[in-house]
Amino acid sequence: MQLTVRLFAGLSDKLGTSEITVTLDAGPATGAALKERLIASQPDAAALIRSSFIAKNQAYAQDDEPLAPSDEIALIPPVSGGQGSAADSTVLHRITTEPLSVDEVCAKVADDDHGATIAFVGTTRRTTFGQRTVLLEYEAYVPMALKTLEQISEEIGARWPGARCAISHRIGAVPVGETSVVIAVSTPHRADCYEASRYAIERLKQIVPIWKKEIWEDGSEWKGAQTGPWNPLGS
Repeated sequence: MQLTVRLFAGLSDKLGTSEITVTLDAGPATGAALKERLIASQPDAAALIRSSFIAKNQAYAQDDEPLAPSDEIALIPPVSGGQGSAADSTVLHRITTEPLSVDEVCAKVADDDHGATIAFVGTTRRTTFGQRTVLLEYEAYVPMALKTLEQISEEIGARWPGARCAISHRIGAVPVGETSVVIAVSTPHRADCYEASRYAIERLKQIVPIWKKEIWEDGSEWKGAQTGPWNPLGS
């Protein structure tokens, strides 16, 4: 069986391609089998492949889940924490190559019954752990990223009834001082708003397939999860 697998960020760089065809022998075609076959053919990328998760039809899948040639399959390396679409004030979540507007994102969560609105704005800082940053580059698996942003909104609505959330994320090059992400949350009361805003950015870093490359004056590196073991299938 042949499976076509999409690759992103550090995996794409390491293997020198954004898409690869993997042939599996007889037996169950699962994410685990796919990863082991890929490791056998690409041993230099073994550690990164093992730490990656399978995405099946734009949703995270367990390693033992069956795969078929008709599935859209991607291997998702640890995410950071895409082709852009035009701005649309009716769409809560947006991934774009264009500069972001805090006012535009906040307007999407405006509600006369809400007494609190918080905007989280993430920007490119000049220095990280003593290294001088020239710029950041972001890449996304756009269809799945938009689905997981919507998932975050649904989780927030379930935890904090009535809360509204809108997220815009920039991809491509983001120079020092410019904004890469804006998260706006509104709720009836401020305590819930603070908590929901924090939840949104932490979940974004955990499950949304957006990758960040830090570019310095003397090199670059893809950055993944930096807060412990990465598990987007966890709660």
